[in-house]
Amino acid sequence: MLLRTKSGRKVRVPTAAEERAINAGIARDPDTYVLGEEEFKQLRPALRGRPKSAVHKIAVKVRLDPHIVAHFRAAGRGWQTRLNAALAAHVKREERRPGHRS
Repeated sequence: MLLRTKSGRKVRVPTAAEERAINAGIARDPDTYVLGEEEFKQLRPALRGRPKSAVHKIAVKVRLDPHIVAHFRAAGRGWQTRLNAALAAHVKREERRPGHRS
């Protein structure tokens, strides 16, 4: 059965037979045990999402020519990072030009 979480994620819930098989496997595993009440209290939630970056980027909406977007997307995942790097290189070149104003 598939359930949908608040965030919209689909989660597959095991059937009763699958749940019994999972629990039987846990019972057979010598490295597993049921946490005691004190151990359970010490648990902390796992961190989710992307780690905080030292450099905070600003989300902007920008209109680009289709061939520019196609060029960067053609290389696959990370195309926005590569586009940012290309713009950063351009800014660096411009800042070295004589008479450049910030």
